[in-house]
Amino acid sequence: MTSNTNMEFDYREALKKIPPKPGVYQFWNESGELIYIGKAKNLRNRVGSYFNKDSYRVNAKTRVLVSKIANITFTIVDTEIDAWLLENSLIKKHQPRYNIMLKDDKTYPWIVIKNEPFPRIFWTRRIIKDGSKYLGPYASVSMMHTILDLVKEIYPLRTCNLPLTKENIAAGKFKVCLEYQIGNCKGPCQAYQTEEDYNHNIDNIKDILNGKTGAVIRGVKNDLETAAASLNFEQAHRLKHQYDLLDRYQSKSTIVNSSISDVDVFSIASEEKYAFVNFLKVMNGTVIQTQTLELKKRLDETDEELLSFAISEFRSRFNSHSKEIIVPFEIDLDDPGIRFTVPKLGEKKKLLDLSQKNVSFFKRERIEQYEKLNPEVRTDRLLSQMMKDLRLNQLPRHIECFDNSNFQGKYPVSAIVVFKDAKPSKKDYRHFNVKTVEGPNDFATMEEAVYRRYKRMIEEGSPLPQLVIIDGGKGQLSAALKSLKLLGIENQLTVIGIAKRLEELFYPGDQYPLYLDKKSETLKIIQQLRDEAHRFGITFHRLKRNKATLATELKNIPGIGKTTAEKLLQHFRSVKKIREATSDELLAVLNKKQVDSLLGYFGEG
Repeated sequence: MTSNTNMEFDYREALKKIPPKPGVYQFWNESGELIYIGKAKNLRNRVGSYFNKDSYRVNAKTRVLVSKIANITFTIVDTEIDAWLLENSLIKKHQPRYNIMLKDDKTYPWIVIKNEPFPRIFWTRRIIKDGSKYLGPYASVSMMHTILDLVKEIYPLRTCNLPLTKENIAAGKFKVCLEYQIGNCKGPCQAYQTEEDYNHNIDNIKDILNGKTGAVIRGVKNDLETAAASLNFEQAHRLKHQYDLLDRYQSKSTIVNSSISDVDVFSIASEEKYAFVNFLKVMNGTVIQTQTLELKKRLDETDEELLSFAISEFRSRFNSHSKEIIVPFEIDLDDPGIRFTVPKLGEKKKLLDLSQKNVSFFKRERIEQYEKLNPEVRTDRLLSQMMKDLRLNQLPRHIECFDNSNFQGKYPVSAIVVFKDAKPSKKDYRHFNVKTVEGPNDFATMEEAVYRRYKRMIEEGSPLPQLVIIDGGKGQLSAALKSLKLLGIENQLTVIGIAKRLEELFYPGDQYPLYLDKKSETLKIIQQLRDEAHRFGITFHRLKRNKATLATELKNIPGIGKTTAEKLLQHFRSVKKIREATSDELLAVLNKKQVDSLLGYFGEG
């Protein structure tokens, strides 16, 4: 144990009272506040693991949690699945500080079939325990309205709230309304529609809402054939309209083979602080419910822990009892009533891929929202991703990139661009006139530039970058590393090379390059650095070459030497402006004799 653990709490004594059985444990602080709830196959082993020295060093957040424990309580259950469900229920009720936080405060709508004679069907956000049947909830309100509109178009239903008991109807207490006149209701209030016919439609609607559209279509098709055979063309026309609507709806909603009758599908996408879990409820090959939840991590929970929590939450919320659950990886949950499937091929893999697309889209959209509100969130995420992708031991807040330019070995220059917090820091850009290299020697040029750059930074006491990128392959990288070793700083920063052809990343001493996903943000930032260094270097190189060419042209003028030519270019910037300059303007740089010579030369030209 380390010094920040609550030493007044005797965890060894507490462990003696905890049995090795499945259950739920609760951690309390000195103020009597519930701070964490967890589940376990073996309560004693799981609780004891928090105080194990090896695991204790792993996670700083867990260290803080353990330091605050002043009491432990527990609840024994019969099976692991019971512990799983109880944990979810208690977390939602108490919302302890260190548990996963469910970021979802919406009340989703349901479709209700009222428990009454001639049941009404409508949507609601309130569940009343009066025997009515509730289907949902629907995460997409537009999807729910689309289904309700389809149902009402196929099956005219009453929308009034009249008490349509047999006695009231027989007594003639009601009169049909406008809904009957325009064909939206069949008039059960005046016995124009029997309760048997109305309830038959309600049964079909239940099947549609439960994804059993195929059975309804077969029934409508049989009725259609019967009506046509008996020459009841008006009834046949109405049934044909129903059949077409149902067939069109089924073709749009069927995702996979209808043999996949009742499964739950889950996928997860994680970030450093958040996780997103998507749920699809599939009945007869049709997705009938879908939703994505956002979870806020509290103790750096694993994807398995997060997914287990979300599965429990979704199945409770949607009242799902599917025996098969499709997941992206194995879940350590022993329940004989549930089969977890990790598909590799086929229709079930297609469903998992669909769920993964949904959760990836949701994650990207939510992160974009966060980053618009908090730009520093994007910066931290990008830097964390770069640190992970490039195997760095610290965030690359300061990155420098080197590039060389020359023309047939002439006018060689080196350029360095600087990114701070993943953005260009143009005031820190630098370029070098190569001093020690003769001819086209790219390796030696890189060696000189790197040496001069970091020798000066060391002398000035400037902080070194966390990452240095060399535009080039193994040769340029080796040249840069040679300079870093001469300065004794090779272990104080990470240096990598990037080769243009296949965007290969080379590390010193590694035989094989690293390839990043072409769409990865890390590679995009590296490419931006490389392209910016190339642009900055080429600009300086052209300026130097043009200046040298112009200076040569001016030196051909009698009375104008190298020093004077450079003064003219520095003052007027181009030969064109020198041509257009007046005598008085030229006298600011030249003497009278030189001005006359210059004007005479251009006049002859």
